[in-house]
Amino acid sequence: MGFTDSLSGEVKPRILLMGLRRSGKSSIQKVVFHKMSPNETLFLESTNKICREEVSSSSFVSFQIWDFPGQIDFFDPTFDYEMIFRGTGALIFVIDSQDDYVEALSRLHLTVTRAYKVNPHINFEVFIHKVDGLSDDHKIEKQRDIHKRANDDLTDAGLEHIHLSFYLTSIYDHSIFEAFSKVVQKLIPQLPTLENLLNIFISNSGIEKAFLFDVVSKIYIATDSSPVDVQTYELCCDMIDVVIDISCIYSLADSEAGLPYDKESMAIIHLNNTTVMYLKEVTKFLAMVCFLRRESFERKGLIDYNFHCLKKAIQEVFDVRVKVQQNRKLLSQRRWSSLTKTNAVLSSPHS
Repeated sequence: MGFTDSLSGEVKPRILLMGLRRSGKSSIQKVVFHKMSPNETLFLESTNKICREEVSSSSFVSFQIWDFPGQIDFFDPTFDYEMIFRGTGALIFVIDSQDDYVEALSRLHLTVTRAYKVNPHINFEVFIHKVDGLSDDHKIEKQRDIHKRANDDLTDAGLEHIHLSFYLTSIYDHSIFEAFSKVVQKLIPQLPTLENLLNIFISNSGIEKAFLFDVVSKIYIATDSSPVDVQTYELCCDMIDVVIDISCIYSLADSEAGLPYDKESMAIIHLNNTTVMYLKEVTKFLAMVCFLRRESFERKGLIDYNFHCLKKAIQEVFDVRVKVQQNRKLLSQRRWSSLTKTNAVLSSPHS
C-alpha cells in the first residue's frame, strides 16, 4: 500500500494516534504539526477514517503520523491490524482525563495486547489528555489511577513485561510539545550520539543547559543529560516563536517561500535573573537553544567556536545517516533486480 518506498531505502517510523472518539487525537496533531490555535480545534470534525501524514521537517525528525478514528474495530475483517502494527515505531493512546475512562482503559488494553503480539518493539505511550481543567493534585491522582489500572490489566493478562509510558498533556500549554518530544526521541537512533555531543559542548563552554530543537514543530530532539525543567522548555518554545515572528516581519519580501530561518539566524535574550538564553542555527530546520550565566556569556568567542565544532559534528552524524540510507537503497535495488530476473526466468517457456 506504499507505506514505505521499498526502493527509497528510507524506512520512516510510524506513529499511531489512537483512542476513543472526541479524546483529542486530531487536535493534538493539528496543534503540534500545523500550528493551529488550540481554540480553533473546537471546530474540528470527528475523524471517521484513518488519516496519514508525512512529517519530515528536519534531518532527524522524519516519520509518519496515522490518526485513527475512535470507533475502529479490531475484529472487523477489513481492518488489517497486523500490517499496520508491523511497521509502527510508537503507539500513542489518548485518554480524555475529564471523561469516564473505564471504556478507554479497556480499549487501551485491547490495543496494546494486539499490537504487542504483532510487534513487540513498539513504544507504547499514553497521553492523559485535557488536564488543563484539573488542579495539580487532581492531575497526579488521575495519572496514578490510570497508571495502576492499565498496568494491573496487563499483569492479570500475564503481560507485565510490557512497558507503558504516561504523560499529562494539554493543547493549551507546552505539555503536549514536551510529551511529543519524548515520543519522537525514542525513534531517533542517533539520540545517544547527539546527547553525548551536547554534553561535551556544555561542559567545555560553561553552559548550564542545551537543547536541539526542530524549529517547525518545537519538538526538542535531543538535550544534554541533566534533567529537563518544564519552565526551561517553555522559555525555549517562546524564544523560537519570537525569533520566527520577528524574522517574518523583517525578512525580505522576495525571500524563498517557507520558514524565514537560515544560517544567519541567531538570538540572545537576557533574563532578569542573570541568565542568558542563546539561540543559534544548526541546520535549515534545527536550532540549538542554551542557557548560561551572564558571566559565562562573556566568553562568547569560546562558545561560538565550540558551537562551530558541535555543528560540524552534527552534520557528520547526518552524513552517516544519509550514507546508510543510500546503501539501503542500493541493496533494495539489487534485490529488486535479482527478484525481477528470477521471475523472468521462472515465467519463460522451456525450449
